[in-house]
Amino acid sequence: MQKPFAITLDIGTSLANLTGSWRNERPEYVDLLPPCNHACPAGENIQAWLYLAEEGDYEGAWRKLMEDNPMPGVMGRVCYHPCEGACNRGQLDEAVGIHAIERFLGRTAWEQGWKPDPPAAPSGKKVLVVGAGPSGLSAAYHLTRMGHAATIREAGPMAGGMMRFGIPKYRLPRDVLDYEIQRILDMGVMLELDTKVEDIEGAFEKEKFEAVFVAVGAHLAKRIDIPAHAAGRILDAVSVLKGMETGAEPPKLGRRVIIYGGGNTAMDMARTAKRLGVDEAMIVYRRSRNEMPANDFEATEAEDEGVLIHWLRTIKEIDETTFTVEKLKIAADGRPQPTGEFETLEADTLVLALGQNVDTSFMGSIPGVKIADDGVIDVDETMMTGYAGLFAGGDMVPAERTVTVAVGHGKKAARNIDAFLRGQRYAPPPKHPLANFEKTNPWYYTDADKTVQLTLDLIRRQTTFEEIHGGLDETNALFEARRCLSCGNCFECDNCYGVCPDNAVIKLGAGKRFKFNYDFCKGCGLCATECPCGAIEMVPETI
Repeated sequence: MQKPFAITLDIGTSLANLTGSWRNERPEYVDLLPPCNHACPAGENIQAWLYLAEEGDYEGAWRKLMEDNPMPGVMGRVCYHPCEGACNRGQLDEAVGIHAIERFLGRTAWEQGWKPDPPAAPSGKKVLVVGAGPSGLSAAYHLTRMGHAATIREAGPMAGGMMRFGIPKYRLPRDVLDYEIQRILDMGVMLELDTKVEDIEGAFEKEKFEAVFVAVGAHLAKRIDIPAHAAGRILDAVSVLKGMETGAEPPKLGRRVIIYGGGNTAMDMARTAKRLGVDEAMIVYRRSRNEMPANDFEATEAEDEGVLIHWLRTIKEIDETTFTVEKLKIAADGRPQPTGEFETLEADTLVLALGQNVDTSFMGSIPGVKIADDGVIDVDETMMTGYAGLFAGGDMVPAERTVTVAVGHGKKAARNIDAFLRGQRYAPPPKHPLANFEKTNPWYYTDADKTVQLTLDLIRRQTTFEEIHGGLDETNALFEARRCLSCGNCFECDNCYGVCPDNAVIKLGAGKRFKFNYDFCKGCGLCATECPCGAIEMVPETI
């Protein structure tokens, strides 16, 4: 029950000091953590760059994005966009197409020739980065921005890691990848190709690197023993995909191919096989679609292109081109169990896509470094190993193995390396509470479905390595950016200013938001109710 507006004041007493006597609650402006930001493994401030994009300030949006991620053109294509899965707009109609806008910004930067902001003044510190994959490139980029001299050593002939050797061209065009890698190198990052690092301690002691970040990708294919009376042609997906990139002659797969596995690499291999001309590309996987590690859209696109997926199957025996496959069922504990039912499949080639391991053998003798049975490295919360100054990230540490996670590891490692070089410890800023959908007021937003990206026609998808999904142009990128609800953060819509019956909201000027004049505010809560993005909260009054 609202208290009556009647108080008695002594002369000289401020009304603001006695507001609790006639107001139960008072409004306060808050900043909440948008769910898209919270879900991004690369730690992008998505809402901030979306705001600039919807204002038409594309360069400003790109620069804000580049504070966290040096490869927006790549990320806009290969990231599985968990940000969109968390987007509150998805509970209203459809999530904002964040990845498509990011891709648009990456392309626009290329077309306009935008360059990253100049690095900080040189610190005189040298850092060695081992591996030129997404994590190593990200770390080198951020270290350079901080003023440190970063050198990347890559064992292979080209930079890019699994972005180049594991992701087919139909998902990631190589001109995009090459451009964004070169932009990092143009900042002053040194890249040494065909240079395998085997002496980490020597890098510290002999070459005087003050820190080392190891980010070697998972390039070693896992193997499995399958009884074979007369084994046919057996390949591994990693080698096939890598060979496609290095110019090797495409493998002769025959008319029918079985891909054994259920991850994204299996899907990529099957879709690549179709493009290489096989009549039948079949995936055999021991779990159901719900348990597969691949993203669901990958399986859908594979099936659209004619790939056959045999769920709940395991290969028991091989006799040249005949494969004996046992049917499985999911038991009560969620594990696949044999049924004793068998069937046969015919194929000319078996391609194994059972996952990859990291070669960490070169780190086995380093004091303090702990290597698990699966080869991953034990690191602390700063991403440093048990050896002072030696950091690790990407596929080498326990985490989901995606490009976005790897890029985030590179940034996190760079921040901690920077603090280490300065004799300090990086302390991440505290996070605001999460902005949920219930705190928004969707009444102010009209239905606007996500912009649909054009898709290459099916015949060309099956026969060429052209990029499947098209990008946005300026018109629909602007539309898509404006679908953002700005969850939990004021974007100066003036609603609170317009609906306040007591003129208690004071405008502070463009970009400065508002403040409340509590001498006038009665605590009616109308401003909080009508705030579209939930950036006003009613808090208990205190006297």
